[in-house]
Amino acid sequence: MKTSFRRVLFIALCVCGLLPVGAQTKWMNPLEQGENMVHGRWWNSELSDNYHRLTPRAEGVVRSAVWNLSKQSAGLSICFHTNAPSIKVRYGLKGGLSMFHMPSTGVSGVDLFAKDAEGKLRWCASRFNLSFKDTVNYEFKDITYFTGEGRGYDFELFLPLYNEVTWLEIGVPENRELRFQPASLEQPIVVYGTSVAQGACASRPGMAWTNIVHRETDYPVINLGFSGNGLLEEEVFNFIAEIDAKLYILDCLPNLSTERTELIYDRMLKGVNLLREKSDVPILLMEHCYSNGSASQQAVDWYMNANKEQRRAYKTLQEQGVKDLHYLPYEEMGFTLDFMVEGCHPNDLGMRQYGDAVERKIEEIFRPTPVISKGIENLFTPRTQQRDWYDWRARHELMLQRNCDEQPDIVLLGNSITHFWSDDVRKEGKVAKAYRKSWDKLFKGHIVHNQGFGWDRIENGLWRIAHGELDGFEAKKVFLLLGTNNIGINTDEEIVEGMMMLIDAVRHHQPTACIYQVGIMPRRGGEARVAAINALVAERLRGTDVTYVDLTPGFVDAEGKLIEAMFAGDGLHPNEQGYTIEAKNLEKYIRE
Repeated sequence: MKTSFRRVLFIALCVCGLLPVGAQTKWMNPLEQGENMVHGRWWNSELSDNYHRLTPRAEGVVRSAVWNLSKQSAGLSICFHTNAPSIKVRYGLKGGLSMFHMPSTGVSGVDLFAKDAEGKLRWCASRFNLSFKDTVNYEFKDITYFTGEGRGYDFELFLPLYNEVTWLEIGVPENRELRFQPASLEQPIVVYGTSVAQGACASRPGMAWTNIVHRETDYPVINLGFSGNGLLEEEVFNFIAEIDAKLYILDCLPNLSTERTELIYDRMLKGVNLLREKSDVPILLMEHCYSNGSASQQAVDWYMNANKEQRRAYKTLQEQGVKDLHYLPYEEMGFTLDFMVEGCHPNDLGMRQYGDAVERKIEEIFRPTPVISKGIENLFTPRTQQRDWYDWRARHELMLQRNCDEQPDIVLLGNSITHFWSDDVRKEGKVAKAYRKSWDKLFKGHIVHNQGFGWDRIENGLWRIAHGELDGFEAKKVFLLLGTNNIGINTDEEIVEGMMMLIDAVRHHQPTACIYQVGIMPRRGGEARVAAINALVAERLRGTDVTYVDLTPGFVDAEGKLIEAMFAGDGLHPNEQGYTIEAKNLEKYIRE
């Protein structure tokens, strides 16, 4: 009997040894990867061991209700890169899992989104191992990498809207990459509001309107919504004023209706003026519209009276000369009869309508109307990318850091041809060579920022301009060198229109700079088409204040064919001699 058992055991062990062993899960705690790994908040250096939203200095200064709500992780997220086919998340909570009008997936759940190599946003469903126990477990399976599994995606995990996260770990198979991404240096949009800003009653975190705005505009958003306690309080404004914001949004009227309406006028004046003392960035005031279409006249009166008081405050602020003050009236929010849960809080449809209204207003505040032809508007939606083997997002953050460290007088915004001129690219032992000798000689005596990104197209340049790469300084000259990577994707006319959009974006962010539109570099097999595009660009800019720069001399022969000796073997990127020719073609524009 013992012999038979041993034999069966031996055979079983042998069979198990022959079976493929599934990769073990490696778990990583984001808080152990650096002090800046939590996105969607300020004061990261003061909040390195938790997922709270307000600095510890606020305890005992703001009311206890506000302080306790600030421990809930609404609007916070973790960003990481992985090529794993499955992602696991486990974490602990300190609070109830759900509420009578809001599901556990919104109160206590997480929500995962991905961006592929082309900057397209994708949602990750969790249908396999979602459990709410002492430890909350999510598992996202069967993730397919449409743009290359080896490259992976950039992921963003939105944290619970109405619960305090006590610890959190993310797991992937041990043979897969997992790299956390620090919070951006870009200035954030700051929202001070009520339960609706916090996220009630979204079915999952990604459907809170603040998170909708964040993921669709790519602007960092700081959610300072405090359920029932968005009261325009001076103590809160003092902490908000510490944030180096891109835009402040004030949406507190729902907590200031009924008997509190009389507080609106004075508190709004005081709060706006306090922000304006510290910053000149735009401030957006939002109206109350949560009872739109109500059968109760009393409910309508409540929100209309609150709106009247805010409009009175807005008028006074304008009369006081407060600049860059904006207003979103309830008529522009577009709410329907189907947007509510219980008369106070939006459902997912309401959150979408809310987010859309705010996005339209943000577009109006931040972006100029480009001078483009009909039908071109949607071809060049600003987007990120990760087509090359360097870290695109990390390079964007490097650009923002360079802008903080020194004020450039010349900026070159381009693709890999510009990138490789002065900046090496390294990953996994590969090196793309930089040709600094001609760069240093050309720009001697100038502070020049190389904002070239390998594989960038026009739409990627538009995203980078919109997200801070031309902000915080006054350049004397900006050179635009994008377009070659749009060949094969867009028509000649579309590429030219995209260049005009880039020019308009530069004008908006660098109104005093001289703008130079550089023609596309000749390329093997595409000489005739490049020449045609450049001719269209030159004609389009004739008589404008934008200077067209021709890079063709020295790169093509008398028949217009590529001089191969100027290129690094691919007929696209210059070699050292080619960059010397490029410097020569640019020299007079640098010196003038």
